[in-house]
Amino acid sequence: MKTLEENKLDNPVWHSLSETHKGFAIDYGNTKFYNPDYCPFGGFIDSENIAGAIDHYSTLNNNFFIVGEKPEISDAVKITKELVCLQMIIYEKIGLSIDTEIVRLTEIHNEELCALVNLVQPGYFKNKTPLLGNYFGIFKENQLVAITGERMKMNDFTEVSAIVTHPDHTGKGYAKQLITHVVNAIFEENKTPFLHVVESNIGAIKLYEKLGFVTRRKMSLWNITK
Repeated sequence: MKTLEENKLDNPVWHSLSETHKGFAIDYGNTKFYNPDYCPFGGFIDSENIAGAIDHYSTLNNNFFIVGEKPEISDAVKITKELVCLQMIIYEKIGLSIDTEIVRLTEIHNEELCALVNLVQPGYFKNKTPLLGNYFGIFKENQLVAITGERMKMNDFTEVSAIVTHPDHTGKGYAKQLITHVVNAIFEENKTPFLHVVESNIGAIKLYEKLGFVTRRKMSLWNITK
């Protein structure tokens, strides 16, 4: 893999909205945000005039995240918290056998999908987030109990996201099998999978490492509110 291409992961929102996901971008020049119906993320390449772009976006979405370097802001908004994540990457397919039925989720599953993600990871997932990539789930007794999908996408990279298991169904290996399925499908598209995980989520980090992910760098998500 070219180092030059991998450097795009240092600014994943900007490059996703400049490449595969440009159709979802609200573009302010040196700052780009996802349309708030799809994802509450923004990124920038130059801090000059970023405050004005943030102010304008805050009229569309009053609770969102800048991913990457700390942004300069005006008095109209505030940084509520810094969420420090590990950005992890994997370089080859996962050789794990899958023995549970995995279902490609479609529009008919949207309500159940959004409810499950927001039960476990509230604040990031919007009703149209599933339109950013492919989402897969495991059902038990007609209930969606685990999911994994794709969020940010560039020409060479796809982010694995929404790795969620219902609290009543953890410890059964569902996440492991879903991650395997999604990661290997991304490699089939000749792209490299990456993900973000809060640095305090030790259990998840150990699982990802076991599957072959390595930490590339730390990545901050700056939560901004009006």
